[in-house]
Amino acid sequence: MRIKIILFVFFIVWLTLLVRIFYLTVKSNHYYETLSHRNTIKSELITPVRGEIVDRNKRPLAINKLGFKISIAPHLRKKSKIKILTKELNNLENLIPDLNATKLLKRYVKEDSQYNHDYITLVDFIEYETVMPIYSQLNLRDYVKVESAQMRYYPNNSMAAHTIGYVSKANKKDIEDKVTKLVGHVGKSGVERYYNHFLQGEAGVKKVKVTAQNKQIEVLSYRPAVENRDLTLSLDSELQKYIQKLLKKKVGSVVVMDTNGSILALGSYPEYNLNTFVTGISTKEWKKLIQSVDTPFTNKIINGLYPPGSTVKTGLGLTFMTEGIMTQFGHSYCTGSMKLGKRNFRCWKRHGHAKTTLTKAIRESCDDYFYKGSLKLGIEKMSDGFRNFGLGQKTGVDMPNEFIGTVPSRTWKMNRYSKPWYKGETLNTSIGQGDFLVTPLQMAQFTGLMATGKLITPHIAYKLGDEFIKPEIKDILSEKEKEKLPIIQFAMHQVCSHIKGTATHFLKTKIDIAGKTGTAQVVGISQATKKRLKEHEMEYYRRSHAWLTTYGPYENPQFIVTVLIEHGGHGGTAAGGIVSKIYNKLDKLGYIKK
Repeated sequence: MRIKIILFVFFIVWLTLLVRIFYLTVKSNHYYETLSHRNTIKSELITPVRGEIVDRNKRPLAINKLGFKISIAPHLRKKSKIKILTKELNNLENLIPDLNATKLLKRYVKEDSQYNHDYITLVDFIEYETVMPIYSQLNLRDYVKVESAQMRYYPNNSMAAHTIGYVSKANKKDIEDKVTKLVGHVGKSGVERYYNHFLQGEAGVKKVKVTAQNKQIEVLSYRPAVENRDLTLSLDSELQKYIQKLLKKKVGSVVVMDTNGSILALGSYPEYNLNTFVTGISTKEWKKLIQSVDTPFTNKIINGLYPPGSTVKTGLGLTFMTEGIMTQFGHSYCTGSMKLGKRNFRCWKRHGHAKTTLTKAIRESCDDYFYKGSLKLGIEKMSDGFRNFGLGQKTGVDMPNEFIGTVPSRTWKMNRYSKPWYKGETLNTSIGQGDFLVTPLQMAQFTGLMATGKLITPHIAYKLGDEFIKPEIKDILSEKEKEKLPIIQFAMHQVCSHIKGTATHFLKTKIDIAGKTGTAQVVGISQATKKRLKEHEMEYYRRSHAWLTTYGPYENPQFIVTVLIEHGGHGGTAAGGIVSKIYNKLDKLGYIKK
């Protein structure tokens, strides 16, 4: 009986072995053949070269410096190979004195693991001129790999910093994108970020046959990377540099845009050097940027929110006429203040403007005229009108993280604060104060609407590769608004040309322009204050923000120029000279068609 049991067990064991052999040699043949194929055929991704950024005249704004990166073979920390690693690191330090063997070792240890079979990059970028004299010495070493590399470089340093943006090392979230992981850096702000996918390109693929020791035998296929996709901006570097000098030591923003939406200059001041971010900014420099009261790291063009002040009176005047609240020649009487409940709402002119028509109210920026008209119109119609004119919403510009701003209304206040609306807030909104907030780019778009009757979408990109950017222009005004618009345009012209215009005496332009000034208060003025201090008599950070937003030529609008100076006081005083010089420069550069 025991012999039978032993024979049976013996039979079962051999049967199991035969079944397993059959499975491995026949049934699993395809699986192991595929696995063997994968082990001998290696796919290598080819890193694309990032496209460059140039201005409309092909002058460079962001380029690539060419150089090399240095890598060392993995798994050299084993006892049998540690001497090789030490020798290679010391050799690098001897050949390139700027390198430190101890720091290189720390990086190697951090990146090396039993699961990593790729060469470990120890030097991300080193200048072409530094490596070339020793290239052959490095290239002949068995455990060292020297490959071409690139580093972003901004030849104009801080010029148009917020618009161009910068490229920096990719973080964990960034490298979820395969190409970004391969490249190792990504656009972090400005058009570098907005057009990152286009500029970055697409990785190529090379399939090679290798031995078990990872030695290349044969190239089986090659698909080149899609790269060098250049981005042409509508900016003019010469104009941008000129404006940068005009705004030196000032805090604010400038927008120069044609009536099709192409931006020729776009500045947020103060600026910062883009090149400091490419290899990684120091903690000291970073703290200096973010702790500055002038917020140089904030893109004031699209992220700066300011009360628009009197600049919105043009749009409100248009709504008054189309809603039948006021007519062109109808008038109100300004005594210098208006009583509402227990509060006096003052006009900026202490003794008032006396008999005031719409044209005069815009020309001389009479607050009282708009107080009275806004009470007749009501906050909801006023807010709806402003939003229809593009305020309180994104302009659609090709930059990341554009802010929306705020156009106050009864519904907005209830949703945000769960509080009712008061008539006094209607009066504040009518002169661009209170909770009313806009960005400088929104104000430029709004001014473009007043100039042309069209809502233009600002754009910085001029060409993607060889493909031109088509302007996006919306016809949003009603027929009645179009009919009344010339009245507003005439009043805006008087702001800049009439003897009593709020900007006239501060302008010296060769071009006949139209516009609107704005003085946006940043602190409230007590009702007990009988005589208001003049702007230049106030402490700097208590002074109003100064606006001057314009278009020109008046008869044939071609450009919008909007200037905001933080704590600049009166719009004409602070910005008139800057606006004048910008128009004269546009004329000198041949942009104004007469």
